[in-house]
Order: sequence, then structure tokens, then C-alpha cells
Amino acid sequence: MGVKKNRRLHIIGAGNAGRSLACEVKEKPVLGEVAAFLDDDPSLIGKEIEGIPVLGPVRHVAKLLRRKAGDEAVIAMPQADVEYIKELYGILKAAGFERIRILPGISQIIDGDVHLIQTRSVDPQDLLGRTPVAVNLRESLAYLRDKRVLVTGAGGSIGSELCRQLLSGGVERLYLFGHGENSIFQIDRELQILQDEGVGEKTTIVTVIGDLKDAGYINHIIKNLKADAIFHTAAYKHVPLMESNPVAVIENNVFGTQNLIRAARSNKVRRFVLISTDKAVEPVSVYGASKYLCEKLVRQTALELKNGEESPAFMVVRFGNVLGSRGSIVPLFQKQIEKGGPVSLTHPDMRRWFMTIPEACSLVLKAGGVGENGGLYLLDMGEPVRIRDMAEQMIRFYGYEPEVDIKIEYIGLRPGEKLDEKLFAADELPVKTKFKKINRIERRSASVDAAGAAAQPADLDGLLEKLAPVCSFDAAKPELYRNSAYLRAALKEAIPSMLN
Repeated sequence: MGVKKNRRLHIIGAGNAGRSLACEVKEKPVLGEVAAFLDDDPSLIGKEIEGIPVLGPVRHVAKLLRRKAGDEAVIAMPQADVEYIKELYGILKAAGFERIRILPGISQIIDGDVHLIQTRSVDPQDLLGRTPVAVNLRESLAYLRDKRVLVTGAGGSIGSELCRQLLSGGVERLYLFGHGENSIFQIDRELQILQDEGVGEKTTIVTVIGDLKDAGYINHIIKNLKADAIFHTAAYKHVPLMESNPVAVIENNVFGTQNLIRAARSNKVRRFVLISTDKAVEPVSVYGASKYLCEKLVRQTALELKNGEESPAFMVVRFGNVLGSRGSIVPLFQKQIEKGGPVSLTHPDMRRWFMTIPEACSLVLKAGGVGENGGLYLLDMGEPVRIRDMAEQMIRFYGYEPEVDIKIEYIGLRPGEKLDEKLFAADELPVKTKFKKINRIERRSASVDAAGAAAQPADLDGLLEKLAPVCSFDAAKPELYRNSAYLRAALKEAIPSMLN
């Protein structure tokens, strides 16, 4: 966050969140001082809260402020919609604030418990897409209270945000599992700092470095950690890169997931939640095929488990793109704009579904608690967004004009990409649940069990047997080891939507 001695903060929003921040700053003078609240509520304007004046309306008073060098604005309105945040950002920029920070959305806050350490600079993802749904995290995470939770891929975009939210859930232990030591080190350090600053409840955080492909190690870890729940986010996921490395993606994503499922099942993990993607729907890429097979593995396991009140629950949560994930278009566009362009797009009509990372994670955690064994859940992604529109909004966010200051160029579809993604297949039917923004996928055919889990293809095990000697050396079939042509042919035979 960075701390400037004697800095002055203008807090936008004199509600509970803004007042909590002001009290924290008052108790810790090293954080600076609050110069004023800015608010649109006529019942508050002109009054003082804890000796701090409330000025407003925001659009009129912001430009009249007697600012000093280094003054900062903090938007403390976690329930504000995207359109209002856009308006506030424009007003504050026009008023001359160079640093504008924002509190996380309401989906990341429990019972109004906010801290200055949680604020961050406004970035494009705050102004893109729809207004996130508000999820009561304390209620949603009740099923994990005093439990041991393991997050794979904990250093990634989704995994790390799950960990931030789980910090507030009263879990006994939070296991950060990952293959990359740097990313795990970073999220561990961040969570420790958040705890030190009073965010969330006291949770023991344990880092675990390991490789999903090592079946013996994975079983050893799951057995000894005694995790009650696993959120499986770890995967190789960059589509064009994975097209160039097809064996690696099947080895890591599919067989790594199989190792984790087997370990979870044999060691009686109570809940297993696979994070999946729209690219698993009628997949054309190797990455999409890998997630398609992961979905099948989880649901096949669920079918094999005894259904009952005390039985484990293995489930899948599928959603589309998230804003701001590492390697996605938002940070890519940011870098391209910062260097003066051009911004590269694949096609003028390409569309994608988008959701903020915090919203996706809060809904995943909700689904993990209310979901049933064998369930495939689809998050409501709203309407698809045209990528060109997103690029133009981002260019304007940085103060430039599209095609005038920053050019847009088209580079064509990259290997493994589709022009449009689907959220569900032709034989799948999304059915609303009683939980907002969480749908359940059922099969359109009659071959559905009581829990709604579709029967798995009889050749799933056979396909994995075909793929195994490609990923792990088999002395009886040495010619198949790392044979990507054979792998692609086997995938294509089993999954007709696959590209050659």
C-alpha cells in the first residue's frame, strides 16, 4: 500500500466503511490524517463525524477542495455499482487527485470489517463489466468454520483471491499449495500482513510446495494435512502456449487432477471443488479438452461415491473469463497502452463473458457449501462483452483516445482460440438454483441420476489409458512417450469438437 508521513486522505463515502477507515487512521496517526468525508447524502452534508467534516455533493465539491501535494482519495463505498464508481473516478481525476484508491467490493468484506490495508489503486477492472453480486461471506463460509482447507494453485489469480476470502471464514488451517515458490511466498506474505492488520480471523496459514503430477507425494500430503475441503484451481491454462505443449497440459491438468481426486477420496476429504472454465464446453483446444476431462473425472468420482447425508461431495464450478487474471487480456492491454500501443485484438467481433475475480471466488465458495455431490454448477456470467469495446474503455481510462492516440490492430485468432465461447454444451441445460447467480447444469437427456449428475462416457477410463504412456514412460510402449501427434489423435477421436 505504501505509507506517506502526514498524507491527507479524502474519504468518499461517510457510511460504515468510510467511518471505519477514519477511526483506524485516527488510532494510527502514522497512516496520515483524514481531511474530509465526501458524500451525496443531504442528511450528512455539512455535519461532522468524529470531528471530520462531511462535504458534498461529491460532483460539486470535489473540484473546490483545497488540495495539497500528495493528497489521496479513497472510495469507501463497497456496495456502489460499476456505473457510479466510473462517475466517481472521473470526478476525482478531474479534481486533480493523482492517487485514487478503492476498498474491495462488498463480496470481500464481512460485517463491515474494513481496513486501510485492503485498499488498492483503482484500475480498469473496477470500471469494466457489471456490478458484482453481493454475497454474505460469513454466512457462505459457515460450512468451513474450524475446518482445514487446501487451495491448489494458491498463488494464482483465482487461488490467491480464494485464500483472501477464506481468511475471513474462521477456518482452522489454510493450506496454500502450489508449484511455484515465488507466487506461494507472495500470497503467504500478503495474508500474514492482512492478519497483522486485523483483517479476518486468526487462521493458521501453511505453505506447501509440490507437484500435482507426483501421485505418491500428493497422497502423502493429503493424508498428513487432513484437509476437510479442497478447492482445486491449479492448472496450466494459457491456450496458445498449451497448444505448443499439449503433453504437458494433459500430464499436469488431467493426470494431476486424477492424482488429487484419488488422494482426496482415499483420505476421506469431505468436499472437493474443481474450478472449471467455459473452454471445457465443446472444446477445440488441448487446454479446453483437459478441463473437459477434469470435469468428467470429478463427476465420475461423485457417481461412485455413496449418496447420503454424510457422504463426501465432489463437484464442479464452471465460469468464463475473469478480469485481471495473470496473462489475460486486461494486464496485456495495460502493458500495450503504457508503451504507446498498438493494442492487439484477435478479431473485431470476438466476445467473451467476464466476471471480477472477487465475485467469481465468493460465488465459488458459496457453491462449495450449498452444492451437492456430483453437481456441475455454472456461475451466471451476464452478457458477453465485445473485446474491442473493452479495449476502447481501457484506452480512455488511461486518458487516451482510441485510434487517435492509441491504435488498435487485429492479429487473427491464435492457436486453440474460438471466436465465441459457450457456457454450456448443446446437451446441457442450465437450471436456476435458489442461490443468486449460481445455476446447476443438467443433461437434456434422460440419463441423469437423482443428484443431477450425468452418466459418464464409458470410454473415459479407456481414453486415460491411451494417454497415460504419452505422459509417463512405459517400457512396453516407448514410442508413445511425449508423442504429441498420437495424443492429439486420441483426443480428437474421443472429443469430436477438437481441432486437428
